[in-house]
Amino acid sequence: MNDTRVPWLRPVVALFVSAVFFMPLYLVLVNVFKHGADIVPDPAGLPSPPTMDNIAAVLSRPDNLFVYGLVNSIAVTAISITILTVLSAMLGHYIARSRHLLAKVVMVTLLCGLLIPSPVILAPITMVLRTLGLMSTAPGLILVNLGYYVPFGVLLFMGFVKSVPLELEEAARLDGASTFRTFWQVVFPLLRPASASVLIFLGVWIWNDFLTPLIVLGPDSGTTVTVGVYRAIGEHQSDFGSVFAFMFLATLPILVFYLALQSSFVKGLTGGAIKG
Repeated sequence: MNDTRVPWLRPVVALFVSAVFFMPLYLVLVNVFKHGADIVPDPAGLPSPPTMDNIAAVLSRPDNLFVYGLVNSIAVTAISITILTVLSAMLGHYIARSRHLLAKVVMVTLLCGLLIPSPVILAPITMVLRTLGLMSTAPGLILVNLGYYVPFGVLLFMGFVKSVPLELEEAARLDGASTFRTFWQVVFPLLRPASASVLIFLGVWIWNDFLTPLIVLGPDSGTTVTVGVYRAIGEHQSDFGSVFAFMFLATLPILVFYLALQSSFVKGLTGGAIKG
């Protein structure tokens, strides 16, 4: 049906979809500032009166579960996305510019890697990490992130590298610049929108990942904020206010990170759509 004949259809559909996605966020927000006894009888009601006790309870836990998980998540996510951005940019540039058969083989291999769900390969990954002595360690978790997410970053950078005029690189080489220097001083500065897209996509995925940190770090060796939410929910948990506060606090850092790179992220998406 032509939407010009039913002008109200698109706004109604947009409002319905927005409501579906907003409802979980609304439930978390209202229950963070609500007394625990008021959550179960009226989970969707507004807090009356609002309270900060739930947030204070999470931050003052004797085991420092949130603080410890926050530090681990920030460290693992920051190191992972930094290394992933550098490796993906370099490998994407090589594949996009090279005409050798090896580059095509690498590209096909990366595409195959994108098709494999991460839970499927967790068992062999744990065997490899045990062999290397990296099981139940943060470096082991970072290594897993690098191996699993680098194909996405490479494919995203490849599209942007092709949009960079080859003449710029040729001019740099004529001036005596090496391939390494040409990439970092000429090409990489032009890939900032792509870098922002990779940082945000991979940052959100790694930050929100639950199963991989749970398996790799193990039950006693460490935790992240997502695993911390799981551990905060005990078998006989009745303090739902603290659980909602934990989820709220775990979301804030990655939300701030997204807002900080939002403008470059949008440029990256539109640039890739037009030039890719």
